[in-house]
Amino acid sequence: MVSKGWLQGVAMVMVFGFAVMGFLALRTYTDSMPQPKQVVDSQGEVVFTTEDITAGQQTFVRRGLQQYGSILGHGGYLGPDYTADYLRRSSTEVLEALTASGIQDPQGALVEMMRTNRYDKATGDLEFTDLQIQAFGTLKQHYAEFFGSPTTQYGLIPNAITDSADIHDLTAFFAWTSWAASAERPGHNYSYTNNWPAEPLVDNVPTADIIVWSGLSLIALMVALGALFGLYGRWSKRMGWQHGEETPALSFRQPGEVAVTPAQSATAWFFFVVALMFLGQAFLGAAIEHYRVDLSSFFGIDLAQLLPFNLARTWHVQLSLLWTATSFLAAGIFLAPYISGREPKRQHWLAYGLLGALALVIVGSFVGEALSIFGVEAAKGSPFWDMQWEYIDLPKVWQGMLVVGLFLWIAIIYRGIRARLKSEHRFNLPWLFFYAGLAIPAFYAVGMLAGTEVHLSVAEFWRFWVVHLWVEDFLELFTTVMVAYIFVMLGVVNRKIAMQIILLDVILYSAGGILGTMHHLYFSGTPVEHMALGAFFSALEVIPLTFLTIEAWSFLQLGARQESRSSAPFPHRWAVMFLVAVGFWNFLGAGVFGFLINLPIVSYYEIGTALTANHAHAAMMGVYGMMGVGLSLFALRYLIPAQRWPDKLAKISFWCLNIGLAWMTFATLLPLGVIQLWHSINDGYFEARSLNFINEPGNAVLEWLRMPGDIVFIVGGVMPFVWITWLGVRYRIKATTHDVPMEALFVEAVPTGATFTGGAEPTSGYSSDHRSTGTGTGTGIGEDGGDRPGGGA
Repeated sequence: MVSKGWLQGVAMVMVFGFAVMGFLALRTYTDSMPQPKQVVDSQGEVVFTTEDITAGQQTFVRRGLQQYGSILGHGGYLGPDYTADYLRRSSTEVLEALTASGIQDPQGALVEMMRTNRYDKATGDLEFTDLQIQAFGTLKQHYAEFFGSPTTQYGLIPNAITDSADIHDLTAFFAWTSWAASAERPGHNYSYTNNWPAEPLVDNVPTADIIVWSGLSLIALMVALGALFGLYGRWSKRMGWQHGEETPALSFRQPGEVAVTPAQSATAWFFFVVALMFLGQAFLGAAIEHYRVDLSSFFGIDLAQLLPFNLARTWHVQLSLLWTATSFLAAGIFLAPYISGREPKRQHWLAYGLLGALALVIVGSFVGEALSIFGVEAAKGSPFWDMQWEYIDLPKVWQGMLVVGLFLWIAIIYRGIRARLKSEHRFNLPWLFFYAGLAIPAFYAVGMLAGTEVHLSVAEFWRFWVVHLWVEDFLELFTTVMVAYIFVMLGVVNRKIAMQIILLDVILYSAGGILGTMHHLYFSGTPVEHMALGAFFSALEVIPLTFLTIEAWSFLQLGARQESRSSAPFPHRWAVMFLVAVGFWNFLGAGVFGFLINLPIVSYYEIGTALTANHAHAAMMGVYGMMGVGLSLFALRYLIPAQRWPDKLAKISFWCLNIGLAWMTFATLLPLGVIQLWHSINDGYFEARSLNFINEPGNAVLEWLRMPGDIVFIVGGVMPFVWITWLGVRYRIKATTHDVPMEALFVEAVPTGATFTGGAEPTSGYSSDHRSTGTGTGTGIGEDGGDRPGGGA
């Protein structure tokens, strides 16, 4: 249905992107910051070994410390960044010792000591000076006191880590990353982490690469934006985006008139589970926020005894991914019968099985994460209970089961639309739906390579395939396909235009999104080309987000024109409004706020601050959250009897979710992030990330200002959505059938003198892309000329 040029464009972008990613993967393995076999003193005595570093890394992850603080800038935002923390504290310790020795230039001696690279590649040994070893001993005592605090004063459980071996290994892990952050990479005048963090004591300042690639990424953005609007102006009319008035008048099928299959009815339970997870995530988010204004008391309750900050944040982050992904899975199952025109028998059994598997994974992983963070001895080292890296926190067994569950989901989808796929070209719309769905389990499975025993830089490389490529690229692609398909089913856009929009989005997403993954690895010990390519191509990620905003507005206008000419009311006002909100937050949260922190020179100072959280909330909730709610309302509109549909609750939920999200963004996260960025540049990154800075009175006021927005978000936004999904479970239509209207939730208005019946083409000469399904059952004719099952409601 589209020219080969579109497919060639997709192939070219994909091949180029993943070929370069293969090269970067090789460079990550071969030229990242080295992990020494052992660290020795000047006499060759061993201070700590590579096994100690790996054990410390595993303790850091296992005990949820990456959900509390961060390492190399990545992790939680309450505790310190332990790379920067160790670097500042050890440098201060060494400087004081040099000053006390009476040396003429102690600051210069400190810089020379810390930046000199004493790693021997041949033997794998790294030599520390006597003063560095002395600082290592002092910091072991510091971290023993910090993690072994008998109170919850830091937001952690009392006596969180007291084992001396664990403290030794943790300190070794922090010391290694601190060394890589200050020792110069061989042949260069900057460290393995491109001189991150900003630390004047060791002369860590932005490199020429950071500044140059920041400028070049801005130029790339301006050129790409100009090209986008030029192409849009040239092609929009040719592609029919502005010709909604030329499409025939429609009569939208009303809820109760549209047939529902057993598997579609089963999705009501999916959406109810989605809403409950959403509610849990929102309450956990409120608790996390309270920790930032009062570490030791939650309105008089010592919450950290039962729900420490790192456990609350782990569950909060996990639920944000799980409930949105589950809504997409349910929406895929719901749309499949409308794509194929028929549902296979016992499909609903598989749907319920998938829901049970998801519930098992969620409960199992949450129990495992709690046992891991609380340090239960039986959980240590167990693939059932040991936590992993941030965002893929699920213990290994549950992560593997989730991958299996996602592949089971795509098998359910394939089973549902297999008959349709056989009669369609391999690049027509049904196949695009299948390919986009297949990418979800495929790219999530890559996260299995990021084991806790893997070298830190390598683990970060594969972890961000999940965080970026899975979340920000291929989930985005699947949502684009689903939204385009929904508009095709509603008669707003014809199939050819929908396919062109999807393929254009694939090209735009992949052009910037694949290599843009590297903007997460600027300072992770990888070679400088990761930063160069990451900065340049991540700037292009703004382009598809800008296009999606225009696309959402165009769809809204087309839908309004169709509704004005329809003899029946449009049944999906609030579902479409949520989809329009996706376009707004895509541009603002993912585009503007994302680009702000993606510039290397900005990221150098702000990584791990409130500006990162600002982007995360506006993008994750604003895009995937609004999309998840919108898709749920679309399906529930057909599952809940018309007389039971609570339109006012849908309206309240829409406005309160958007107002609440805007409130938390503009009242707290954005201003606090700007203040934190200013202090990071002016005073130092270590100071901006300290608990003392977070608890300053002025910053605490900004944190408290978020409370009204959270209340609006939870009470007015989430709770009505929970009630709507409960109505879906309670009153869902149970009179099901295996035959449904195919790709048509509308009927064309019949012109005077024209007659046609189910499955036949209109006699008035209307486009075959807008066909009526009539009132009977029978066989429709596909656009490719092949027979396919179809029929009316």
